[in-house]
Amino acid sequence: MFKIGNIFIPVTDLEKSKKWYERNLGVIKVDEWQEDGKDHGVGYIFQNDSTGLALIKVDKRQPTEFTIKGKSKNVYYNFVVDDIEPAHVQLKRNGVETTEIHDYGFMKGFDFFDLDGNCFSVVCEEVKSPFHSNNLERLKN
Repeated sequence: MFKIGNIFIPVTDLEKSKKWYERNLGVIKVDEWQEDGKDHGVGYIFQNDSTGLALIKVDKRQPTEFTIKGKSKNVYYNFVVDDIEPAHVQLKRNGVETTEIHDYGFMKGFDFFDLDGNCFSVVCEEVKSPFHSNNLERLKN
């Protein structure tokens, strides 16, 4: 019945951010809107998914992560890739700030940061992971 429709990301410079997200995430622009100076944004989709990603113009930076266990932070969502190494190399080659790839057993992941310092995680689930797409499809059936 429900599925994720859009992910909204606050950005302070919409024009620069549009170019950055298009270059680094390969998103496809669907629409851009501006409502009487109140709301200005641009909507995208991913090439291999119908989930939308929208950049929303804000006046000041706003967090894309929350705090757990005192000072430890966690992102609200992550991006999934089939092969983590090429994704990591591509972002680094484009000058994007990234962490190193971490091995969590059935999953590997790293974080990267956009122009506003928004933190995002990229993960790659191994076939043995309960969160691997094959295993998730079996749960649905």
